[in-house]
Parts: sequence; C-alpha cells; structure tokens
Amino acid sequence: MEAYRVKKVLNNNVLIAIIDDEEVILIGKGIGFNRKKDSAVPSTEAEKVFVLKNEKEQRSYLTLLPNVEKPLLDVTIEAIELISKRLGAPLNEHIHVGLMDHLSFAQSRTAAGLHISNPFLTETRLLYPNEYAIAVEVLHLIEERLHMKMQPEEAGFIALHIHSAVKNKDLGTVNAHSQLVSKLLGIIEEQLDIVLDKESIDYMRLVRHLRFTIERVENNEEVEEAKAIDTLLKQEYPLCYNLSWKLIKIMQHSLGKPVFDAEAVYLTMHLQRVQHKYK
Repeated sequence: MEAYRVKKVLNNNVLIAIIDDEEVILIGKGIGFNRKKDSAVPSTEAEKVFVLKNEKEQRSYLTLLPNVEKPLLDVTIEAIELISKRLGAPLNEHIHVGLMDHLSFAQSRTAAGLHISNPFLTETRLLYPNEYAIAVEVLHLIEERLHMKMQPEEAGFIALHIHSAVKNKDLGTVNAHSQLVSKLLGIIEEQLDIVLDKESIDYMRLVRHLRFTIERVENNEEVEEAKAIDTLLKQEYPLCYNLSWKLIKIMQHSLGKPVFDAEAVYLTMHLQRVQHKYK
C-alpha cells in the first residue's frame, strides 16, 4: 500500500507529506491527529491530495490552511471540483488559495451581518456569463453546506476567481479589466447624455464588445482595416466617432498597449446603435 511520510502537521485535518521526493498536501478528517514528523500515512486516509507546483501559491496555501475550519475547507474543495467539471478545463492552481481566502472572508462578513457592495456585478455577469452561471451554482453549494445565506453579490466575485483560474490570468488583471469596462461605460453615458438600461440587449452587446476589444489589445490581435467605412463614420456620426477615439485613448493608457486604429470603426458603430436607440 502506498504511504506518505509526514513532513509537518498543520492541524488535525491537514498535513504536509512527502512521497517520491515530492511535497504534497494531505486533507482528511483526523489525518493529522497525533501524527509525528516522518511517521507514515496510508494513502487510504487522505480524502484529498494536492500538489502545488508554484512555490508562492504553496506558501500562501500553507499559511491560510491552519486558519480555515474543515467545513469551509471541504466546501472550497467541492466548489473547485464543480468548477472544473462544468468548464471541462484545467484550472490554474492559484484558485485553491484565492477562492478559499475569499470564501473565508465572505463567511466572516455574512456571520457578522456586514454587506459588501459589488459595483461591477452587472458587467461581470455580462462579461463572463459562463463563469457567472457556475458562480451562482457555487454560491448555492456554499449556502447548502455551511447552512448560511450568502449575499447574491458574492457570485460576481466568485465569477472573477473562476475566470482568472481558467484563463490563467492574475486576479488583479481580471479585476482591472472589469473596472476599465465599467469606467468606459460611465464615460459613454456621460458623453451621449443617456442612462443605459443594464438589462437591454444593446447594453450586453456593448459590454461584450468592450471586453473583446480589451482582450484583442492584450493579445496584440489586429482587426481588419475598414478605411472607407472609417471616413463615412467620421462624417456621418462625428460625436460617436470622436467618443470612440476618446475611449481608445483611455484603453491605451490603462492597458499600456497600443490599440489598432480599426477598433475605432467597430466601436463607433456600436456607439451609434446605442445613441440611435436612446435618442
């Protein structure tokens, strides 16, 4: 029978072990109780085995684990398995740290009756619809396992963690992109003197266009040039055309990368559609 060798006991339910010269994290009810360094642990006692390759993530995880109660640890693991199953794709291992840390704070806030607003909830739902739908499932799972009612806004935060893990992006970058989209939408409302209906199909299209524009800029992807249309739009819709360039300059400044001129054409068409709808 395969056995692990104890390196360090974190608490009664979590320990660090060695097998085949590789460091792993073992999780199981009572697995660390009365265990000494270098003692053997049969593989059958481990409910979950994690190998975190990234040293930074490993340190963060090991720092966090001793302060997390087993019910929360269990539901975090179950949530990550659900996310992986729904997406059918590998997840960056930082989700083990990021999601557990977030859920720990969310649980504390909920227990204390503290409400935290999520100003980017609608944009997150529209930017990442698949991740958001899974996040809602995760939220229901947490409520069921921990027997507590969570704030619906938490689904937006969880969706960002999911997107970060599946796209292998730093959570800070994902957050920054969501905030950039929200900022651009605010400028559009101000410049066109309108209040966008966040439940409308036009709003959804505009949000997603901004998202894909940002992704193209990040990936240095160039869209097809449309010189003839560019000239026409500049003449026929000067307000939307100039606004599109203002938005592009903001993107360039925020992302620290150039935006191809052709983006102005497609953005102007979206802005003109929105303006026509509201005016």
